[in-house]
Amino acid sequence: MDTPLHLLFLLFLLASSAALVSANFYNDFDITWGNDRAKILDNGQQLQLTLDRFSGCGIQSKQEYLFAKIDMQIKLVPGNSAGTVTTFYLSSQGPKHDEIDFEFLGNLSGDPYILHTNVFAQGLGNREQQFYLWFDPTLDFHTYSVLWTSNQIIFSVDGSPIRVFKNRETELGKVDSNYHYPKSQAMGVYSSLWNADDWATRGGLVKTDWTKAPFVASFRNFNAAATSSFDAAAEEEALESNQEQRLQWVRKNYMIYDYCGDTKRFPQGPPPECK
Repeated sequence: MDTPLHLLFLLFLLASSAALVSANFYNDFDITWGNDRAKILDNGQQLQLTLDRFSGCGIQSKQEYLFAKIDMQIKLVPGNSAGTVTTFYLSSQGPKHDEIDFEFLGNLSGDPYILHTNVFAQGLGNREQQFYLWFDPTLDFHTYSVLWTSNQIIFSVDGSPIRVFKNRETELGKVDSNYHYPKSQAMGVYSSLWNADDWATRGGLVKTDWTKAPFVASFRNFNAAATSSFDAAAEEEALESNQEQRLQWVRKNYMIYDYCGDTKRFPQGPPPECK
């Protein structure tokens, strides 16, 4: 007899909660660059990444995952963050790598952050969607999540789905040899804070104001739970009717760029997965 869907999803949530309690930055991550600009605090419960005029910094998970639900609570750089980029993403290694991105593009004081999302498969990306947030992400911690299964990727903010990228490889691989879905390469989890004032804010027109340095982003409550045991339950429940409505609300009111609608970039028509 099959386990009811809601019970499977409850088990998935319990697994996620257990991982959340046990998460520790000392145990889960290595500081990979930036030296002491990355600091693990509160006995491993919190992480601070710092950017100054000489360097940013970054971390990498000690474990890799092939399909997982990944959460991180982040409080972004406050004030004038123009030119800075804070990241939270999954990535494999090599020239034909897979990658699932959250990137937070800083802005002038009073102007909103831009949340930049992208999906790479076999080294090919160019699937950007960008959003404003419906809150100030610098005042408190907010939860940013990726649910990555063999069938789809769901990007969420505080439990609200903002983007769904489906695996259409079987269908589209016949018409576009460049279309791939990330399904065979295990990925590590990364976070970083770095200077990208050549492109990050208004296409590079606004530069980093180094008199405001150091810039600091804070992280806590990392959670990683493999989805293999709960795959079907997790993705079916994730977009039940109220969640689907929330997804459409976010996309209607807060999405500011979708590669599928960029006619200048794709004058011959959008990529096949957009149709």
